[in-house]
Amino acid sequence: MAVRAGILGTGAYVPEQVLTNFDLERKMDTSDEWIRTRTGIRERRIAREDQAASDLAFPAAEEALRVAGIAAADLDGILVATTTPDHVFPSTAALLQRRLGAWNAWAFDMSAACSGFIYGLAVAASFVESGRARYVLVVGAEVLSRITDWEDRTTAVLFGDGAGAAVVGPVAEGGFLSFVLGADGGGADLLVLPAGGSRLPASHRTVEERQHFLKMNGREVFKFAVRIMAEASEEALRRAGLTKDDLDLLVPHQANLRIIDAAQERFQLPPEKVVVNLDRYGNMSAASTPVALHEAYRAGRLSPGNVVLLVAFGGGLTWAATVLRWSVPSPLRTGEFEAALARGKTEP
Repeated sequence: MAVRAGILGTGAYVPEQVLTNFDLERKMDTSDEWIRTRTGIRERRIAREDQAASDLAFPAAEEALRVAGIAAADLDGILVATTTPDHVFPSTAALLQRRLGAWNAWAFDMSAACSGFIYGLAVAASFVESGRARYVLVVGAEVLSRITDWEDRTTAVLFGDGAGAAVVGPVAEGGFLSFVLGADGGGADLLVLPAGGSRLPASHRTVEERQHFLKMNGREVFKFAVRIMAEASEEALRRAGLTKDDLDLLVPHQANLRIIDAAQERFQLPPEKVVVNLDRYGNMSAASTPVALHEAYRAGRLSPGNVVLLVAFGGGLTWAATVLRWSVPSPLRTGEFEAALARGKTEP
């Protein structure tokens, strides 16, 4: 019988510092009303100066391992999806491996922007189902505050920091039913961090021109997102042999409430079947989807056998979707969430 890969446990971590829309009002020409009506965001989390991507990834990974009942030494691989790595090299995944003590695991980073976590799930599932790995840790971790231009109100209001994680391994029932991955390099200039790579190495000029901050054509990205979220989701359901009527929970990338609303309307889903935490965290890029998934899990919104759809889009341009049957027992029955809170491992 072929091995089916699924999610065995999830985890999440967000920094303690909260940056509200009212805080931004004091820093730039914007307002809480302007931000909320255009994005749906009320606040976001900002990492401390001494926190890098691996520092956010570590507690999220620890929680995912604990929920899965897997020791770090049992891991065969670690994938970290990030656009804000600690360094160009070594990989953030290697740094996380060292901190976890996962000495039996290979480790590398993935760069697919906001789609990165689902890309990572697809790679991890392929390793597990081919028999080349048993347990793979997939993490989305971002410190976007370091590449956000706080003088540009069109982008500064959008982004936040955080990390989410999942342990992928063999499941007896359920698991991943389909994946859809895509890219369109023709839209590469629509969402880009211009300098810092081999195309534009750091120089006095690139710093003075603020080329080390992300740049986005918001109007074009919005149009792309509304279209591709629907198309990728429908294709993932088709490949899984399911329809929108089979969906128990939609976990979309948290970029803009209007984009999420469009997906909800397209699939005619009631609010209780759509996960939204954008108002509290903003867009956390590769961390958005796993954090939202974990919050749904620990809130008791997921039960074994539920059909879950994850979908995201991002710079590249990239997009990704996956359909899976959930296989992790509810923390409201096991007491996992309460125990984690008591140990101080989980953000409230």
